[in-house]
Amino acid sequence: MDAEGLPPETAIGRVALTVGDVRDVAEFYERVVGLAVHERRDGSAVLGDGEIPLLELHEDRTAPERPRSAAGLFHTAFRVPSRGALGDALARLDEQWQLSGAADHLVSEALYCRDPEGNGVEIYRDRPRSAWEETPDGGVRMATKPLDTGGVRGAAAGDEIVPLGTDVGHVHLEVTDLDAARAFYADALGMSVRTTYEGACFLAAGGYHHHVGANVWNGRSTPASGRGLEWVELRLPTDAGVAAARERLERAGYAVEAVGDGVRVTDPDGIDLRLRS
Repeated sequence: MDAEGLPPETAIGRVALTVGDVRDVAEFYERVVGLAVHERRDGSAVLGDGEIPLLELHEDRTAPERPRSAAGLFHTAFRVPSRGALGDALARLDEQWQLSGAADHLVSEALYCRDPEGNGVEIYRDRPRSAWEETPDGGVRMATKPLDTGGVRGAAAGDEIVPLGTDVGHVHLEVTDLDAARAFYADALGMSVRTTYEGACFLAAGGYHHHVGANVWNGRSTPASGRGLEWVELRLPTDAGVAAARERLERAGYAVEAVGDGVRVTDPDGIDLRLRS
């Protein structure tokens, strides 16, 4: 681990969404995405791969819809461990939902849709890291090319649920200012910038292609509010790693507070990030 960076084992943990109808949204993530329900209570649900919780849904029927101007979630990206599992996801989308996009990003193959309340969802599988191309500045080469959907469909194994090992590979955020987002996630938190596009920046720990994406494509101009993303969890391998990240954030002027068995901090757009080991 670099003295001013996150440990290479750092990964996205759980993502929490505030929703208006938890039953309807949970059914989508169970039936279409293929997650298993770990816990269901009045007003909340937890879903995951059958062993590890990945998504928390918290119902608040009084919460307004996210304003069109507000920063927040672009998509939650569920990473499946094989092309066969991606083919199964495409089959579920074909049969039960509507695919809004598909792309070959060189490092990964990805499917896109929206949940019943408009939250963006990506389901993807990574190509082996040995196949990733490095850029001259040490980043990773990514692109958006047409996906071989026929090949993905042909790889389907016929499973109705995601396999064990599925996780949240990354989250992609809509921010109001890319420079401010980069200052927070890279300079203060300790991620590395892996690649940039016009209006977007992709950051990660441990040489991954990205754990966090940030874009200004839709001209968001106000802090996060309303339904949608409630918080994102970042998992670090040790308590010492959490403590070091907390020290960097506080040194950069961000307020950090204890929450549960970890800490929380708010990014420049009011997005709640939680760190735990």
